Amino acid sequence: MEYALLFKEGEEKLNSVGISEASLDARLLLEHVCGTSHNTLLSHGDMVVEDEKVFAYREMIAKRMERVPVAYITGSCEFMGIEFDVTGDVLIPNQDTETLAEEALRYIHDGMSVMDLCTGSGCIALSILKYTNDTKAVGTDLSEAALSIAEKNAEKLGMTDRFKTVNTDLFPETEEKFDLIVSNPPYIPTKVIETLEPEVKTYEPYMALDGSEDGLVFYRRIVPGAKDFLYKSGYLLLEIGYDQGPSVKELMEQNGYKDVQVIKDLGGNDRVVSGCFY
Repeated sequence: MEYALLFKEGEEKLNSVGISEASLDARLLLEHVCGTSHNTLLSHGDMVVEDEKVFAYREMIAKRMERVPVAYITGSCEFMGIEFDVTGDVLIPNQDTETLAEEALRYIHDGMSVMDLCTGSGCIALSILKYTNDTKAVGTDLSEAALSIAEKNAEKLGMTDRFKTVNTDLFPETEEKFDLIVSNPPYIPTKVIETLEPEVKTYEPYMALDGSEDGLVFYRRIVPGAKDFLYKSGYLLLEIGYDQGPSVKELMEQNGYKDVQVIKDLGGNDRVVSGCFY
């Protein structure tokens, strides 16, 4: 079957079930199956796709029609220009979260250490390591399955000597101090989760979404707890929901952090709160 016709078939099937980005998703899945690029559809649309690849593509389209996210179908997702392995055991790295990683890179210098709480796929910590030299990171998570993915990503990126994982509920049992602590904790209020798109509420790990009744339960633990693990003049950076900036900023100021700032993402929404521990 011709490449362009197969793409059209996938696009139409996704449109038929109301997938908002049907064209993009159909193309990404076809490129994954065929090992092709965006230009292939434009310049080689008459290319014949082998039967086994046609079958594999149709299977992927069927999964996407069930609202399984593209990243879980392909098993990978790009974040900060890096390809990360993902499964249903970890959140899919989100472009908004790049704001947290980029902000962290403003504060970290060669030779420093980072702790990433609720590390999931490890995308935040490993991105920081990728774009710095002689830095090290610890990633903590309550999910052993998530840590397994983070470890695989560290191995794929050649960073096993700079990144270690700890299976714990937020903070590890250690006296080690860090220059920077980052976290994208669960922050969605419990009642809101049911209103989200099926791709999120059905397929992303619930424990990585649920921030309890008001979405702030993890911040109430992280903000005071981080002080035991930060060097003086170290920074705490937290991803937040779009409406949580004032609450988390106030919480950090009440706990003695200085220079507390709320940073917006590219969409103009509050996305990160940062503060310095003196």
